[in-house]
Amino acid sequence: MTATIIITLSILILIAYAFDLSSKHTRLPTVILLLVLGWGMKQLAVFFKVGLPELQPLLPILGTVGLILIVLEGGLDLELNHSKRNVLNRSAISALLPIIVLQLALGYAFSYFSGTSFVNGMVNALPLCIISSAIAIPSVRYLSDKNREFVIYESSFSDIFGVILFNFFIENETVSLGAVGHFILQALIMLLISMAASMLLAWLIKKVDHHVKFIPIIMMVILIYTVSKLYHLPSLIFILIFGLFLNNLDELKHLSFIKKLEPEKLESEVQRFREIVTEITFLVRTMFFLLLGFTIDARALLNIRDICIATALVAGFMLLRYIQLRLAKMELSPLLFIFPRGLITILLFLSIPVAHSIPFVNASLMVLVVLISTIVMMMGLLFQKKALPVVA
Repeated sequence: MTATIIITLSILILIAYAFDLSSKHTRLPTVILLLVLGWGMKQLAVFFKVGLPELQPLLPILGTVGLILIVLEGGLDLELNHSKRNVLNRSAISALLPIIVLQLALGYAFSYFSGTSFVNGMVNALPLCIISSAIAIPSVRYLSDKNREFVIYESSFSDIFGVILFNFFIENETVSLGAVGHFILQALIMLLISMAASMLLAWLIKKVDHHVKFIPIIMMVILIYTVSKLYHLPSLIFILIFGLFLNNLDELKHLSFIKKLEPEKLESEVQRFREIVTEITFLVRTMFFLLLGFTIDARALLNIRDICIATALVAGFMLLRYIQLRLAKMELSPLLFIFPRGLITILLFLSIPVAHSIPFVNASLMVLVVLISTIVMMMGLLFQKKALPVVA
């Protein structure tokens, strides 16, 4: 049995790698292929009557680790300098405003139709309002530098803002001045922790000369994130700041404490660290979407009501994105189509306490929104007026 599991996992990961390599020719988002592959494995397991343990509890674990690594990978790819100020401001606003608008609108609708409180409605709406960096970032690797940079920033900010707001509404039954003040204080504390931890971890990357050092660094990153989350701090801020810090030491080398890190010598180590993070991110993201596909109930996905709701939601997301891009005077294609929901949507949905849950906002609805929004992104990137290098 052990050998069978090892062989199966090895084959699945190799198939996922083949999907990744072939995506530049097929232009199919890897996430859809992984979900189908995971679902296919479930059908084979049922057909051959293979007994398997309950795997769904692994989804939140893989999702959390995947989220950390994806945001870290995004931060390690981004440069900060004066020329980036416009894209930073634009992407932050582009990430935050749609979340607020959609959360208020969907929160009211969910509250009205379920007869629950407005806060409960917003808690259930928020997972649907966030652009997934887990899908968006790999999908734009072949776009122009300008569009790729914007999507990486936007989706990373969307993850961060979404998780922060989700935690805020989970912890506060009512929105008050005191709750908002406490939230701002938590963000400031996390900012200070992020700067101190980033400098410490950068020093360790430079100082440690043991042949094994990057995996312990990644474990420290996950540890800091998790402990911060236990204290209800917006811990994704740390992940993004750490990635940006490592990738932008040259911009900070005029500071005395940065000079001590010897950024010129540290650069090669950061490059090695980036490569390790990329490899592990691929593995964790692959395992998450395979497992998600394995747990999908195909019969539930064929529910007409859920299909209609999911389609209407994605149409609403697209309309809001059209208005947003028009007002910002940004090019519509391909950005209009890049608003996928994904890992973060599923992860936050699984984190909704039972006391806050709404029956018709269910797992099949979330998966349908992920699938339809990803297909919209695929079609938008596929049928460009000008041929683009392909998506992942």
